Amino acid sequence: AHLALARASCLPIDYPWHFRPEPDRLTGSMARFLIIFLVVLALLFTLEMLEPVQQHVVQPFTAALADISAALIMPFDDQVTTSGRVIRHTGNYFAVSIEAGCNGVEAAIVLIAAVIAFPARWLQKLAAIGIGFFAIQVMNILRIISLFYLGMWNMEVFSWTHLYLWPVLIMLDVLVVFLFYLRVVNRQAVAA
Repeated sequence: AHLALARASCLPIDYPWHFRPEPDRLTGSMARFLIIFLVVLALLFTLEMLEPVQQHVVQPFTAALADISAALIMPFDDQVTTSGRVIRHTGNYFAVSIEAGCNGVEAAIVLIAAVIAFPARWLQKLAAIGIGFFAIQVMNILRIISLFYLGMWNMEVFSWTHLYLWPVLIMLDVLVVFLFYLRVVNRQAVAA
């Protein structure tokens, strides 16, 4: 009986009750999303790497992140100062410098590319980009502040958290924002 059952399960799956997926709009939509996502991602990363964009947008933005982080720390610790992208503790002279990859710009680029690639109205896309950018930067400021204090406490924990934990949490933030965006777009499409 077991042999007969095993042979029966090896029969070609050509039964009338078998569901055979056929190429349809879903496959085309996924391919369209992937192509647009990759093209926008490449364009935005290329744009970000241009020297004028780095000098006039990314570096001032990163310095502003340092200033905001320090302003949030100062009510609790008045021995914190900033200079450009560097946050320094005047009591023990520990400092962190916010470098490329640590300013949330790359995570925002991934979110922007995904939002643009997904079919929706432009107003929905712009709202998702704005809210998503804000959410990423809130998480990134928490990251900067936590790493600043972890570095003063224990460099080994700082390194592990900086290299492994926070990058995952930031990208998870991107994913959650994008999934929330998909849910909102889907609800609005169903309601319409």
